[in-house]
Order: sequence, then structure tokens, then C-alpha cells
Amino acid sequence: MLELYSSVIDIRRKVFAELARLAYEDGDIHHMAALPYKIIPGEESSYRDSIFLERAIVSERLRLAMGLPLRPVDQYMPTNTNLDDAAVAEKYYEPPLVNIIKFACHACPEREVIVSSGCQGCLAKPCKEVCPKDAITVRHGKSVIDPAKCVKCGRCVDVCPYHAIIKMERPCAKACGMGAIRSDSHGKAEIDYNKCVSCGQCIVNCPFGAIADKSQIYQLIRSIKEGQRVVAMLAPAFVGQFGDEVSPGKLITAMHQLGFSRIVDVAVGADMCAIDEAKRFREEVPEHQPFMITSCCPSWISMAKKMYPELSDYVSMSLTPMVLTARLVKQNDPDCKIVFVGPCSAKKLEAMRTTVRSYVDYVLTFEELAGMFEGKGIDFSQLEEAPGFETATGAGRNFAVSGGVAKAVVDAVHYVEPNVEVKTVHAEGLAECRKLLAMAKAGKYNGYLLEGMGCPGGCIAGMGTLQSVKDSQKAIAAFKAQAAHQNSMESEYDLSRVEALEKLDIDWN
Repeated sequence: MLELYSSVIDIRRKVFAELARLAYEDGDIHHMAALPYKIIPGEESSYRDSIFLERAIVSERLRLAMGLPLRPVDQYMPTNTNLDDAAVAEKYYEPPLVNIIKFACHACPEREVIVSSGCQGCLAKPCKEVCPKDAITVRHGKSVIDPAKCVKCGRCVDVCPYHAIIKMERPCAKACGMGAIRSDSHGKAEIDYNKCVSCGQCIVNCPFGAIADKSQIYQLIRSIKEGQRVVAMLAPAFVGQFGDEVSPGKLITAMHQLGFSRIVDVAVGADMCAIDEAKRFREEVPEHQPFMITSCCPSWISMAKKMYPELSDYVSMSLTPMVLTARLVKQNDPDCKIVFVGPCSAKKLEAMRTTVRSYVDYVLTFEELAGMFEGKGIDFSQLEEAPGFETATGAGRNFAVSGGVAKAVVDAVHYVEPNVEVKTVHAEGLAECRKLLAMAKAGKYNGYLLEGMGCPGGCIAGMGTLQSVKDSQKAIAAFKAQAAHQNSMESEYDLSRVEALEKLDIDWN
């Protein structure tokens, strides 16, 4: 669904833009109650049966964008309930992060095989012949499936010469690699938060826009308006997200106009992470552990710890690029506030951890940042170029692409020990990541470095991105090639300035 701009995406982005506009221009958050009428104008519905339902859904989205919980469906509660609790300059995300707006949910069938009107009643009846449960009969010349017998194996779907048999599955559940989405007593989707890792794939794959995560847009803007120094850290996946004409230099200029005091490249932290993981891998594998799991993607790590707790000791102890970069910034400016701007909601989950809160104050997606640009009325065509990012290596910039982390680690090892073999394997999408860990548990990847990315394609496919995966791959490759150095070991950054890496011995020999 990321590849296609739809009415669902349009409404989601209008919510971010209007809330940002309110924060910049007015500041009185109680005016938020009027925003649904601005986002959904007029007297007739455009997307659903009722314009009142459309506005009610937008109201819930606005509350979530303020970091507030959903209102109960069976009780009266005004839109601005508990609004003052969110009208502050600092508010951490409170669970649950990802939420289903029940009255926006279509109650899609969990899994169902149906015969469509395209059935031609052919003489061969291959669907009936291959069915292992005799669930298909012929009535009035058409195939009919008995749902009580059907086991949803899909064999009939594969053999129908007219493609008239359809296997339907709830889109959000299909996109969830954790199996965390099920049906409630009314057939509506609900999330099992014991399984959910906040990857956000259900958000972008729900065609009814019924799922949304929480945001800190208002609190961040309020912090800026109160005069606090807010440093923005851009994840490596930022390249090209705001259009081909928006260079890194123009993006930096635009972010300064939003009120950020400084813009920092997280690819610098990615280089630090690659060096640290390379050293840890050489020290630990295979002498002390059979394999090592990279630590960069919080969804991947949460999944590993939830589903394979016995493998937790094999997760790299290296800090993520976000945390490494934030620690570096805080060391130089301990009183500043830090916002990480990236592609996914999983980083919001990471920032909720008590060990990370002291470094990262806010997390926004690229989509939410775009809402701030619109709310502030920034015209990129009128902006001048600021000096771009030059410190990170090509390896650090490539962290955003599936396989990029593993490659950076391998290259770092080979920089010092060129003749050492480093075996790696990577998976993208949580369903594939689960298969990878199952094989690792079975001993198939002993001696390997295991890289997992929660989103198919890597960080560039996160739910908060603005462009297609293919476009991002091209943009990242071009930006990577422009770096002065390609190996993380060639980073010009003074690693000793980061407390966590003070004892890092780069000369492994």
C-alpha cells in the first residue's frame, strides 16, 4: 500500500498537517475539536456512508496524534477529554502505541476461500478434483465451496483456469508477521499486544484506515516554541523522501525553518554501530556463542526476544545508530532536546524504554515531519542550499537498505582482517525473520552474522516513509556513492567521544 497514494494516506497526512498548523499558528489545543470539519468539509460524505462517521474517525486520529488514548465506543466522552494532559512540551509515548479505531474497521473476514461470479462452470472442474476435503460441489452449473469443510489450502485457487476462486485474508493480519491480529466478538480486528512489536505494517496495509499509531507532533512544536534547543537527528532512510528536488541541503534549510537548532546525520551512529558489531562478532563468534544477531531494528529484536527468548543472549549488545548518535549529541549539549526522525513506528517503541528516554525525547516519522512542513507553510522551491552531510561513510548511509547492516559489519572486519571469512544471512519482513531464527535455532547458521529487518526492503519500507521502496533504493545508492569513504572504519568521527565506545580498540591486531 506504500506504493499507492490513496484517500487513506491523504487523510492521515492532513491530520498531521492540521495539527502542526494549529501548534505553530494558534497553540490553543482546545481548537482541535474544530479540525475534523476542516479536514472533512461540506455536508456530504466522500469516503463512507456518513460524514459524521468520517469526522468521528478523524477525531480519533487527532487524539492519537496528540499521544492520547482512544475513547471508549460505549461511553460519551468529548473529543477534548484529557487534552490538557497532552498540551505539554514533553510527553512520552504510552502503550499501546498502535491502535485500532473500532468503528473504522470493516470487520474483514480473517481467511476465506470464495467462488466469484467469474466461474464459468467448466466441464473439467479442476477445483473439485484437487480439493482434499470434498468441499466443492456443483450447483446450477457453478462451483460452490462448503466453508465447514474447506481448510483454506488454496489448491482450488491455483488450478482454476479463470482465476474465479479467491482466497481472501484480512489485509492487516496478512501484513503482520507476528500473528498479532485477530477478531473480537464483533468480528472487528484487535491486536494481541503480547505479540505486537509495533512494526506498523498493519497501519499501511489496512485499506480502511482503521489503524493508527500515536505521535508527538504537538509536544515537539510546543517545545520549539518555548525556546528549547531541539536537535533533529535524521535516519539514513531520509534520502529522497521529500521529492527528487529536495536535496539534503534544502531539507536541512527547511528543518531549520521549522525551529530545529541543529540537524544531525544518524548515519554517523550507523558507522559507530558497524564498527562495534564487527568487533563484537570477531570476539564472540564462534568461541562464546554460535552466531550473532544484529541489534539495529527494534521490531526484529522484539520479535526475537518474544518468540525465541532462548536466543536473547546472541543479540548484539551494540547500541542502535539512533542511541549512539543521541548519546554523542547529548555529550556535547546535555541540555538540548533530541528528536529522531525516521521511517517507522518501531523507533517510537524503542524510545519508550527507560534506558533510551534520557537520550531521545521525541520520535517522528518522515510522514509526520512532512505534516510539519505543510503546517508551517514551507515552500521547498524557495529554499537555499545549506551545507549537506559529509561525515558518515557510504556504509553508514546504506544501513537503511536490507542487507546494508551486515555488509557494513563485514567490510569493517575486512578492513582490519582482509582474509577472514565472515558469513552473513539477512531477512526482511517479520515472517521471513521468524523463519531465519527458526533455522538458526536448529543450527543451520552457526558461525553467521544474522541481520533482520522488520519491514520488507528494510528501513526504506517503514510505515512512515513517503516514497516507494524502489525509488528509495536508487536514492540511497546514489547518496552512498557520493560519500568520501565507503568503509565505516574510515569514518572521520572521533569515536572516543562516545562514552559507550571509549574502550573500543580499533586496532584489533
